Parts: sequence; C-alpha cells; structure tokens
Amino acid sequence: MAHRKGRIEDARLTRGAGRYGDDRPKGDAVFGVFVRSDMASALLRGIDTSGAREMEGVIAVLTGADLAADGVGPVQVPFKMDGPDGRVWTSTDRSLLVTDRVRHVGEPLALVIAKTRAAAMDAAEAVTADLDDLPAVTTLDEARAEGAALVHEGRAGNLCAQWAHGDWEAAGSAIDASAHQVSITVPITRVTTVAMEPRNAYAAPLGEGRFELYCSHQNPIALRGAVAAAFDMEPAQIQCHAGDVGGAFGMKSGPLREELLIFWAARRLGRAVQWCATRSEDFLIDEAGRDMRFTCRLGLSETGEFTAMQFDAEFNVGAYASLRSIVMVSNFGGVAGVYRTPLIAGRMSAWLTHTVPTAPYRGAGRPEATLAVEALIDAAAHQCGFDPVELRRQNLIRAEEMPWKSPFIFDYDCGDFARVMDKGLARADWEGFAARHARAAARGKVRGRGIALCIETAGGIFGNPGQDFTNVEFLADGSVTLDVGTFSAGSGLETSLTDLAATALEIAPERITYRQGDTDILDHGKGMGGSAAMPQGAPALRDGVAKALEAARALACDVLEADTRDIVYESGAFRIDGTDRAVTLQALAQTAAERGIRLRGEGSFAPAAPTFPNGCHICEVEIDPETGKCEIMSYTGIEDIGTVINAQLAEGQIHGGVVQGLGQILCEEIRLSPQEGQLLSGSFMDYAMPRASDVPFLTTGFEPVPTKVNPLGAKGVGEAGTVGALAAGFNALRDAMRQLGVQSFDMPASPGRVWQAIHEARG
Repeated sequence: MAHRKGRIEDARLTRGAGRYGDDRPKGDAVFGVFVRSDMASALLRGIDTSGAREMEGVIAVLTGADLAADGVGPVQVPFKMDGPDGRVWTSTDRSLLVTDRVRHVGEPLALVIAKTRAAAMDAAEAVTADLDDLPAVTTLDEARAEGAALVHEGRAGNLCAQWAHGDWEAAGSAIDASAHQVSITVPITRVTTVAMEPRNAYAAPLGEGRFELYCSHQNPIALRGAVAAAFDMEPAQIQCHAGDVGGAFGMKSGPLREELLIFWAARRLGRAVQWCATRSEDFLIDEAGRDMRFTCRLGLSETGEFTAMQFDAEFNVGAYASLRSIVMVSNFGGVAGVYRTPLIAGRMSAWLTHTVPTAPYRGAGRPEATLAVEALIDAAAHQCGFDPVELRRQNLIRAEEMPWKSPFIFDYDCGDFARVMDKGLARADWEGFAARHARAAARGKVRGRGIALCIETAGGIFGNPGQDFTNVEFLADGSVTLDVGTFSAGSGLETSLTDLAATALEIAPERITYRQGDTDILDHGKGMGGSAAMPQGAPALRDGVAKALEAARALACDVLEADTRDIVYESGAFRIDGTDRAVTLQALAQTAAERGIRLRGEGSFAPAAPTFPNGCHICEVEIDPETGKCEIMSYTGIEDIGTVINAQLAEGQIHGGVVQGLGQILCEEIRLSPQEGQLLSGSFMDYAMPRASDVPFLTTGFEPVPTKVNPLGAKGVGEAGTVGALAAGFNALRDAMRQLGVQSFDMPASPGRVWQAIHEARG
C-alpha cells in the first residue's frame, strides 16, 4: 500500500482549523469555575457560598450538599483484587465534590456557574471554606511510616491493595543459591501528562430528556456508560462526543471528576454549561503518572545464565484507589522481558497518600516493568564483570523456541529478539562507542551508553482485550463513511484507517469520510488505549469493508441480473466478468436509497490473545562534570511491531514516545512539599519539559515479525517508544554516572542533582 506524505489531519491542524473542545461554538452557554482546596489534608467543617451567590452574573453555586440532594453518590472506577493472603481489596469511594474530608490539594469543593468566565472566577474567590488542617503524607516512605496520618480511616497503615504472582520463596531461594546475586532499587518519579490541550467540557440539554457531553476525552463511548451510571440515566439519554483531542496518554479516560460535574450542572440547571481548565489547573488536578518503586533481585550462574528473578513494586496511588490507579498490574508481566529466566516472582503493594491519584500514563506499567528488568541486567553486568550485550544475548528467548510459554504471566506468540537486537546494535554503531567516548573525554565530558530490550503486551488490556467495531457505508453521493470505534488523540488514525479502507475498496481516499468519538453515530467500540488501534481497530475496519462489499455485491447481482459467481469487483465497481457491463458503488448506493435500504457493513474484531511488540533501544549521553548537564547525544530504536501499516506514522509514534521517556529521565518531575502536599512544580517555570534542542535526531526503524493473532499481522506501536526509552535512557545515565564515581543515581538528571551527586562522590 502506497503511503502519502503527511497526514489527512494536518491540512486542518496546521492551519488553525482544528476542532478542539474549546473551539466549538457554544452559543449562550454559561461558565463553570471550581472552588478548590488549598490544603492536602483537612476536615471540611462548612462552606459559605452566600456572598458568591449574590454577585452579579452568578447563576448558581453548587456544593456536595446539592449532589446529595440530587441523589448523586461517589463515582469511581471500581476494582476487586484478591491479595496473596486471601484478603479482597477494593476501590475507595470518591465524591465528585468534597463533603467531609479533603485528601489532596486541588480537590473540588464547589462549582460556581456564571454568565461569564470572569464573573465565575470572581465569585469563586468569594466562596469561603472552613477547613481544619490535618497532617498529610505524600511519599511512599511517609505513608508507610508507623503512626502515619491516614488518608482513609478504613485503610489501616494506608495500604490499599496487594497482589502477587509466582512462588516468591522459591525464587528467593534460587537467587540465594546462585553463584552471583544482584539487587537494585529503582525509584520511578511522579510526572504529569501535560497534554497539549487542557481538559475541557461542554454539556447541554438536547430536548426530550436527552443531554450531550462534549469534552476532550480519549474514549467517549466508555464515558457515556460512566455518565449514565453516575446519574442513574439510560445510556440512550446521553450523547458523548469529542472533536480533535490534543493529547490524552491515558489520563483523559475514565469518569473524570470535573467533566461529570459540568454534565450534572447542565442537567440540574437545564441549560448549557462549559468549562476549560487553565494550565495551572491542569498541573494541580490532572491524574499523575508513574510514581512507584521497584526492588529487584537477580540470580546468575557462574557463566551468566539467569537462574531466578524477584520484583517487588510499591505504588503511590495518591488519595483514591481505583482500577485506574492499579491497572499497571495488568502489565506487570513485562518484568520477564525477552529472557529465558526459569523462575520469576513478583508482588505489588499500593499505598494511599495525600496527593492527586495516579492513572495510566503512556505505557501504564509497561515502561516501568521494562526499566526494572533492564536496569537489573545492566547492574548485573557491571557488578559481575559481564558484557551487557553478551549477557543479554546468552539469555534471550530464541526464535525457534516460539511460541514461548512463560514462567511469568505473558506467553509470547512470535518474535526474533536476537535479530532485533543485532539490527539495533548495528544502527547505533555499538562497536564505535570507544572512539566517541574518547572524543567526549577530550572535550572534558563523560559519555555513557545504555541498551534496553523491551517487550510489552498490546492490543488492549491483558486478560480482557475486548472487541472493536467499525461501520462502513456507501452513500448515494459517491462517498464512503467510516464510523470507527477506536479513537485518535493525535496518533494519525484518520490517515491510516482511511488509507486502509481506500486500498481495500480501490477508490480514492478523498471519497472517504472518517468519523470517530460520537455515541450518536457509533455507541460501541474500544476507544483509545493499549496500542489497540492497529491490532483491533484495523481488523474491525477490514471486516466492515468486507461486509459492506458483500451487501453491495448482492444488490449488484440484482441490478446486473447476474449470478454472484460471475461478478467481479475492481476500482469501485462491480462488473460481469468478461464483459463491459458494470455498476459503480455510487450507482448501487443510489439504487439502495431509492429502495429504502442501506449498503452498510458492521465490522468487528475480537482477538483471542494479546500481541507483543518488542524492540532494541540504545541511548548515549554525555555529562559535563563541571556543570552537571546531561545531554542526549544519540538515540536508536528498532521495533518489531509486526506488519507495519504506515511506516511514517509508526515512526512518529516511536519518536513521541521516546521523547516522553527521555523527558522523565532528564527533567520532568512533580514535586510536592514534604508533609504538606503543596505543589511545587505547578507551572512550566518549575516543571521542566524536554525541548527540541534537548533531543538529537532519532534513528528508528523496524524489524517486523508479523503476528497471527489478527489478520493484518500488526502488533501495535502507540506505547513502544516510551517502553524502550525509559530503560535505555536510565541505563545510559547510570553508566555515565558510574564512571564519575556515583554508583547509584535516580531520575531526573537535572544539572543540580547530577552536579551534587558527582561532588558528593568525590568527597
């Protein structure tokens, strides 16, 4: 399939014609502004809204008491998890507006509705909350400490979930009996999504008891069900839809608090209400990513064969435990990596703190799992005197051993990990590193390198991949509509799926109209997440095209008065084979319209198993010991994503993911004041983002081994870059720091932290 340069979306997005949430004309909609807690832990004694209600332009000031009066209870994504000791762990309740206990800075206390945004902001300042300040815990160590302040009274010691897989004792004994034992601790910092488009919402009555919710969300289909459940409505009463979405990465999924409150306000007031977060508000309230700590152990034989591994993960889930905050467990199997380790055990404990809850963030546990195993192997190579590449090579699962039955969760259907690694090493010029290292030393710099062999589960949530849907319809004007259940928040699906359909139908892509994210058009589908668009969405599209053509073929047989066996399809028309008698799709659609029927195919696809994209990522950094500056000098990422549907878009996905991973290694970190929980990195002055000048030209490519899990052979690519970059960047950083006498160093590599660590090591 030939590919265009650029994307269909680019024509409007680069000309200011994007349809983002706050771009939509909203007519006479009124404005919502939230009153938020300035304390991380407090008892809400009362809230005085009288002054605000009397201000000019104010329509309503809504509180938790109003929610209760409307019968709206806590809203959460529930989970039920069996702990290793038999205890059943469940989610914690979360009210949409605080009614008694504040559990993190920024929690919404009230919603002010006014005729203008300025009036709503002024009135919000006039709302007075009577808060009794209480002790707060913000870190894993604070939450676990004896006598620590409790986030929820019913969760003793702030423990909110435990999970385990594998024989922990047996793995530990095998490690203890090994010739070499290696242990490391890897803290993974808390970050925020910093989506290009802040969160926003618009809700309004549609008449006849129906309401709409239009917002920046990556899965409007799932959101509709959550809204219906929250407000005791039938899903058919709600239209959830989204336009262009400027970045989501997992954070913009689930029943987000503010979006639901705007819907509730519109329903309560019977009029349109809108809200758009400021950037400062996004820093304060967006659910965070990562924030966990791995303690890892590896046993090796005298010659370097892996004997056993243990991974102990501690999650800081923030103020409320939900499926969103522990979904990373479903990707824990990534710690097994691409290796033939015979015995692996893992366990997880999740802890509550007075911080914004965590949620999936590009990879949702996949990058963290890869970082844990790849950092452990690098440490083993360094401590035991093995070459890091050859140590990996001798323990790799071989291509001829596929399919691989894993001792730890994930069974791999296919892959050639050695071939992927060899291509990565060649593209990165691994053997030429010594010369680059010498040149760096001549400039007074220290050059380090890191390699990471990554693998992830893709195609949806592991163990529950679900099903995706696409409807394809031929219209009388000659156009074709694609109504897709998957969703793009900037990933280019409008281009890739349109091109797939155009190729299958043998028509010009310009004839195709792509539609997504509107439950009035398609009310079932996967939405965005888990790198599922190509493994699930594309096969569903192909099925929809086939069924639409089948319906058209039946009509063509009638129109041409021919047997189906004599009909051939090519270039947008059905023709009687061996003759010039033909009828176009447009003519058939016109006939169908005259007869009151639709030429439509309802496609679907449900995979029997997940896919496993994998790759080799290599990063080189240089550190200036005098300033502490760490610079990314080169980056190579070779990926096996199965069949490459669109190489340009796939490489773009890898590039974006790599920069997100390296951003966390270099500079990104949410910082909170100890024991107070005040946000210290609440703007771009304090929360450092990677700039274009911080990242070199990225060398990326593909070494595909198509899967048989889906008919296209695609494995998925959306999270691959981040999965490899976090580990490769971390290993390169630690390699350079070891050369400077720093034996252990954790992200981020901000110049001040690097400089301080170097000088402390020098005494």
